[in-house]
Amino acid sequence: MSSYSPAETAEKSGFSIDTLRYYEKIGLLEGIARNASGRRVFSDSDLQWLGMLRCLRETGMPIAEMLRYSELARGGAETVRERLELLQAHDRRVEEQIARLREQQEHVKFKIGFYRGAVCEGSPA
Repeated sequence: MSSYSPAETAEKSGFSIDTLRYYEKIGLLEGIARNASGRRVFSDSDLQWLGMLRCLRETGMPIAEMLRYSELARGGAETVRERLELLQAHDRRVEEQIARLREQQEHVKFKIGFYRGAVCEGSPA
């Protein structure tokens, strides 16, 4: 099993060192090992968990829900149904967000077409 310094973990996870510290403080990261001098040492498992947190964060899950998911994940097999329900609800919100973005993208594409037409009309043939 590999171990990573906070700087290496920040680089691999895409989270800043401050964010890693914050996530540990609020309980999103739990049980981070320490080396002999008391510095945090992250494992491959920690990196995998950070990958999940990155996914949840980038898809807009609020910190409070991320914390709930973390608590449930630590709860073992007994919490699988609750985790499933939480992730399904989040997925529905992500789908709604994607649909809204697609609608907005259509508006942007319309404007692009409008401006392309204006540029072509103004240039000599």
